[in-house]
Amino acid sequence: MTDTATTGTAVRLTGLSKSYGAFTAVHPLDLAVPAGSFFALLGASGCGKTTTLRMIAGLEEPTSGTVELAGRDVTALPAYKRPVNTVFQSYALFPHLDVHENVAFGLRRRGVKSVRKQVDEMLDLVQLGDLARRHPQQLSGGQQQRVAVARALINHPDVLLLDEPLGALDLKLRRQMQLELKRIQTEVGITFVHVTHDQEEAMTMADTVAVMNAGRVEQLGAPADLYETPRTTFVANFLGTSNILRTDVLDASGTDLVLQAADTKLGLPATRCTAPARAGEKLLLGIRPEKVALTHADDAATVADGRNRVRGRIVQAGFTGVSTQYVVDSPVAPGTGLSVYVQNVERDARLVPGAEVVLHWNPGHGFGLDAAQDIEAGTEATGDTAGTTVGEGAG
Repeated sequence: MTDTATTGTAVRLTGLSKSYGAFTAVHPLDLAVPAGSFFALLGASGCGKTTTLRMIAGLEEPTSGTVELAGRDVTALPAYKRPVNTVFQSYALFPHLDVHENVAFGLRRRGVKSVRKQVDEMLDLVQLGDLARRHPQQLSGGQQQRVAVARALINHPDVLLLDEPLGALDLKLRRQMQLELKRIQTEVGITFVHVTHDQEEAMTMADTVAVMNAGRVEQLGAPADLYETPRTTFVANFLGTSNILRTDVLDASGTDLVLQAADTKLGLPATRCTAPARAGEKLLLGIRPEKVALTHADDAATVADGRNRVRGRIVQAGFTGVSTQYVVDSPVAPGTGLSVYVQNVERDARLVPGAEVVLHWNPGHGFGLDAAQDIEAGTEATGDTAGTTVGEGAG
């Protein structure tokens, strides 16, 4: 196995693109994946993430650009000569071979005579040592997935590519396997590049996430940074749910912006704004539903000074177990409402549909986006009916 630690970069894509006739699946892309990291390509179907992975693997020929693995240009190399292995959603295990022989297959193909020690170590890594003599059809979906990972890792690739590997599992098992994959990656220290459309999956496992949209990377960064400080409405929508209000900038001279939505003034630290903010112009103000507190109007006086406040009326309330999810009609979001998620710790029995309320939040928990962005297009791209609540409060 090549020592990627000396280069610091396991995968480098430079100007990489892929077109099929007049259709461009991946626009020229520059991307560096740190060695030893868990890297995720996240996006909806058709965004170009799987095509990008297949070009790294050598299964698709780029239209332009280069692929480097551990500092070596492999663009012209066929897939079987690249130091990568791929795990697909289908797993592609051999049904006539038991678990031990499935994992040993790559070693035997390379002519390795003594495989038992390496296979046993790999099965212990994926916690399947006691199932070595079972056949794939005798395993659960999660166990089959771990066999596929073990078979891919036993050849010690520089990079392990995972193409929607958890897509066939049910929700509970998928969440368990997210933790298992992260544990395995941490133990072996091999670079994982993971393709998924599931934002929770990417944020749970990856050190770095590249959010893709229409063949381009919209934003790249640590999961927490992407979630807390999205740079576009698409990223704000795709990574969870956001309330996004159209506002007018009243004052941008200080460290805190003064904004107005309908007849309500709101604050936002200038450092939380990813677009230039000038007095007299418009700005999109975003706030995550779980960052918003909900107080009955009778208790409005208890809301601390310095918090953004918006009055409204509850129109929907849905109990989800962990939280209650409210939709609140408000002048700052006419016709759409604002989403609020309240943890079910001490529920206020007065917070029911029809109740007058005050929504309030720390200004530092908001984020500002360029008002020229097409919010509706960003919402539709997620394919998520939760989407983004968009307020027209600033005319």
